[in-house]
Amino acid sequence: MKKGKKLYEGKAKIIYTTTDKNLVIQYFKDDATAFNNLKKSKIEGKGVLNNRISEHILNNINQIGIKTHLIKRLNMREQLIELCEIFPVEFIVRNIATGSLTKRLGIADGAVLKKPLIEFSYKNDDLGDPVVSKEHILEFGWVDNPETLDAIIYKCFRINDFMQGMFRGVNIKLVDFKLEFGRSTIDRKILLADEISPDTCRLWDVSSEKKLDKDRFRKDLGNIIQAYQEVARR
Repeated sequence: MKKGKKLYEGKAKIIYTTTDKNLVIQYFKDDATAFNNLKKSKIEGKGVLNNRISEHILNNINQIGIKTHLIKRLNMREQLIELCEIFPVEFIVRNIATGSLTKRLGIADGAVLKKPLIEFSYKNDDLGDPVVSKEHILEFGWVDNPETLDAIIYKCFRINDFMQGMFRGVNIKLVDFKLEFGRSTIDRKILLADEISPDTCRLWDVSSEKKLDKDRFRKDLGNIIQAYQEVARR
């Protein structure tokens, strides 16, 4: 599969065209960003680790019947994926209160939620990815209809159930994570897209509650690559 021109560049990945108009190559960069791109750095090797971790998780999610955009990993930094029309919404699933949830609502940091909570944010850097409601999503057509939105929400909770068990098996708490979805340009089916990695999840060691995710960059905790390597090793 020959790599063509750059189609899109985001904060952490670059998308390239291929000789098949429905397939693209996703390249994982070493760039790290936080606070809506106000804090930036390069972390050598981060892209390689996220490529491998995301490949492992997405392959497992495919096996529980939730279709993802991943076709295969091509090399250390690249994956072949289905091209999607991405819904401009981030779906955030929370199991433990931390981060923006605690700041917005004054909830105690580390409080275990009685049941998983889902939040939605509108993907717009200029607006700071504001939290929105289901009604906003449907009113402004960010997801095409209520049935599609309900199907995505169901997938989010199903993925959470699976990933909580997977991480618990290697002594990691799945605190929260964000997901993105889109429609395949091949058959219009809903696909889980983007990546699942320590860049998009909060992961704490079960015993020590040591942070094994991008919070190490956000909060200047250091040893970022070592934390990502620990997640990959487990």
